[in-house]
Amino acid sequence: MNEPLNCQSLVELVTAYLDDTLTPADHREFEAHLADCDDCVHHVEQMRHTIAITGRLTEDDVPAADMATMLAAFRSARPAAD
Repeated sequence: MNEPLNCQSLVELVTAYLDDTLTPADHREFEAHLADCDDCVHHVEQMRHTIAITGRLTEDDVPAADMATMLAAFRSARPAAD
């Protein structure tokens, strides 16, 4: 990263942070941002909580209609291929 991490960038990197796959430099930038941003600390904690809860779900726990709705939402949110 060339400029200080902002909240939007943190949101985009939160999964890599929680999976511990950021580069050491990106990890330092991420944690430096957290040191100054209570909103982002809250977001990271919400993500940890969500992962803990959903990690216990299996595909059979999600009704088919809800699964289809979620998949459609994820597909529509994905950037278009060039």
